[in-house]
Amino acid sequence: MRTVLVSLSLSLAMLYAASTPADKLAYPAATRADTVDDYNGVKVPAPYRWMEDLNNPDVAKWVEAENKLTFSYLDKIPERAWMQQRLKQLWNYEKVGTPYRVGGKLFFTKNSGLQNQAVVYVQGPQDKQPTLLMDPNTLSPDGSVDLSLWVPSDDARYFAYGLSQGGSDWDEVHVRDLGTGKDLSDDVKWLKFSGVAWTKDDKGFFYSRYPAPADGKAISSEIKDQKLYYHVLGTPQSADKLIYARPDLAQWIVGGSISEDGRYLYIVLSNGNDAQNELYYADLGDPKRPNIGAAIKPLFTDNDAQYQPLDDMGDTLYLQTSKDAPNHKVVSFKFSDPAPAHWKTVVPESKNVLEASYLVGGQVVAQYLQDAHSEVDLYAPDGTAKGQLKLPALGSVLALSGRNDTPEIFYSFASFLYPTSIYRYDMKGGDTSAFFTPKVPFDPSQYETRQVFYTSKDGTKIPMFITAKKGLKLDGSHPTLLYAYGGFDISVTPSFNPILPVWLELGGVYAVPNLRGGGEYGEAWHSAGMFGNKQNVFDDYAWAAKYLVAEHYTTVKQLGISGYSNGGLLVGASITESPQLFGAAYGGAGVMDMLRYEKFSGGALWASEYGSASDPKAFKWLSAYSPVQNVKPGTCYPPTFITTADHDDRVVPSHSYKFAAALQAAQACENPVLIRIETNTSHGYMPTDKRIAQTVDVWAFLAYSLGITSMPKP
Repeated sequence: MRTVLVSLSLSLAMLYAASTPADKLAYPAATRADTVDDYNGVKVPAPYRWMEDLNNPDVAKWVEAENKLTFSYLDKIPERAWMQQRLKQLWNYEKVGTPYRVGGKLFFTKNSGLQNQAVVYVQGPQDKQPTLLMDPNTLSPDGSVDLSLWVPSDDARYFAYGLSQGGSDWDEVHVRDLGTGKDLSDDVKWLKFSGVAWTKDDKGFFYSRYPAPADGKAISSEIKDQKLYYHVLGTPQSADKLIYARPDLAQWIVGGSISEDGRYLYIVLSNGNDAQNELYYADLGDPKRPNIGAAIKPLFTDNDAQYQPLDDMGDTLYLQTSKDAPNHKVVSFKFSDPAPAHWKTVVPESKNVLEASYLVGGQVVAQYLQDAHSEVDLYAPDGTAKGQLKLPALGSVLALSGRNDTPEIFYSFASFLYPTSIYRYDMKGGDTSAFFTPKVPFDPSQYETRQVFYTSKDGTKIPMFITAKKGLKLDGSHPTLLYAYGGFDISVTPSFNPILPVWLELGGVYAVPNLRGGGEYGEAWHSAGMFGNKQNVFDDYAWAAKYLVAEHYTTVKQLGISGYSNGGLLVGASITESPQLFGAAYGGAGVMDMLRYEKFSGGALWASEYGSASDPKAFKWLSAYSPVQNVKPGTCYPPTFITTADHDDRVVPSHSYKFAAALQAAQACENPVLIRIETNTSHGYMPTDKRIAQTVDVWAFLAYSLGITSMPKP
């Protein structure tokens, strides 16, 4: 069957050969209004401000026309049919999420291959096979209702789960009785950026919510005044108890979590920058009869570092912190005496970044990044080193779970060439066993990932992963895709994407630099790419491109760039600063209007990373690189593909609308500028069928633009 399918795709490619998508495009008309913004006396034209009204009929007409143009172009790309068929093959393998033990039972997700969403399973200690707990694919025929969160109660009696429409960040929480399999009457709405924290008595949970937005404004309206509540099962949400609020910090996130023993409530306040937060706690007393109204007490309130509680052992709290340790450390102290001068260091700061830490089986598990790949070390509570967890290869620990009362670790591991596998580590015996190993129709032995270090504009050494066929001849003949992120203290580490084998089989090279702004080398690395230092990120990206050309991996004409969200901003800024450096570009859901991002949804949270245009100093650096404001008429921009989603309430779609309209109006050559707008999906969620379709469209556009004209033989 595979041979027949591939042969059919090749026949289609021959059919399309006489009708390529290279014809001159007629872009849909986008009105340029006379709107002008005033930033501290500086006048800035805003001709596409009308696109911010997502309910405007003219916006809907423009979106429809743009999608029609985009799909008419994509339909003529010869490689697209083969890529669709091959990606579907590669995506169709069983995937399992990292298990989490609660109440003696294992909870985990599993996707048989092409299911729109993963299914939740539970397995008891005596069960030979797991039991299906919840199948979100039954919630909506098109996958538009997303199972966005799920949390079992501590004794696994109840199961709280959140649903969101189109994968929006807004969650609506329901509760299922695992004994009867039936839902209770509870309906808790307007959660965003919140988890669910059950009390030990199973009578209710803590959660954070915002005021309900105005009708029709749930996607774009600015959010503020998040508050922490407690919900008692069987009661209406209107009766929920307010636990903590900070009207003086209206833009901040207020989050609550519960210690494993159920005694302590931890409250974390963050202004959107994960590198810093404030930390409070409440002693709930008897976990089986918790005092929900217990006094909230401060631990650290200067917002000068990260303070992340691991858990308690009696009256001692274990804490991961960057206080006086930019690469992070783990300390312990008595709740009654939290002064840093009296901390005991359990895991000292090292040259490697402490990415995460946990209390598991009476030990501290420390997960490190060494040059953007993972290491895991073990420590006794007093700080005695207990050895290192042996990982399968050079790659990434993507998720790790464990409890202090259970001597086992479950972790997922992946690399660019090997899909996510799940392992179980026995902390008593020191043995590692495979819990789940996927089977993918792809031979990774023909390819390899190398890590190189190149020099950026200011002399800084930047690491970069390069994945390509073994024995690759450096003759400048290879289509190359450069992907990066560069922001928010987020580290980009090796992980598997089913489209990567497709790209490699087409003869492509895949490069991932670890730009400043990320967390790969601690807070200093992050700080070097935020606020007024953001230009370092764009320079690091540009010099990665120059390295790949100078080392003869590729040529400018065959070099594409790719990024999503903050990475979409990276792509937008890169092609407006240096359009001549790239052969093609893909920017997904990018923050493209840096002067107005704060006005919508949770955008104000990003001011702690970017700075605010209301600040004259920050306005200067923001206006210097903001993609929408730096599109220059009469410029030849590379072939550019933009994507967004109509339910994206994190980076609202108007960012992409304005950038696409500006770029199309300014384009001085025949290189295409296309935008693809998906429906009933969001910033982070897309059902499998739509994700496969969009992924193929993006990579087919890049492949065609970078000169790939032939497909592998069947």
